Amino acid sequence: MDTTTIFFVQISMSVLIFSLIYRWHVSPWLAGKSRNEALGILLLPHAFRHVGLFFLVPAFVTSDLSPSFANITAYGDLATAVLAIVALLALRAKFVLALPLVWLVNLVGTVDLIKALSEAENIPHLGVVSFVPTFIVPLLLVSHVVIFTRLLRKNTEPSTDRVTT
Repeated sequence: MDTTTIFFVQISMSVLIFSLIYRWHVSPWLAGKSRNEALGILLLPHAFRHVGLFFLVPAFVTSDLSPSFANITAYGDLATAVLAIVALLALRAKFVLALPLVWLVNLVGTVDLIKALSEAENIPHLGVVSFVPTFIVPLLLVSHVVIFTRLLRKNTEPSTDRVTT
């Protein structure tokens, strides 16, 4: 198999596995949480997107990696991480603009990932940071889909006044 094929097989397998983990374990667990609490939990991986700055560290990528790809990807990830942290704080504080901030994080983050993945010619030059697009990006992609689904769903907060018998 060539490098590009291996790369996309790894991404596909990771997306499948993260989707199953979400479906079987995370989704049932989040079902009893409010939308804002669930969104906060789902945003947590995006707060760690500062890891994308590795694309700017010469020791971790080959010298043939396109500087424009490295810059756009690294700073897109950093912007998404900062927005995620701001959205997490806004959700926690029940700030009126919390949901628009979550939308912004999700839109910026999704566009960033799609842009990076569309530049397949850079795959052979990723060096040791190939774990980012083959392991972390699939987790983030699944999370983005789930966040969009939660944002589009009618807000059904779990009831706190149920009487159990």
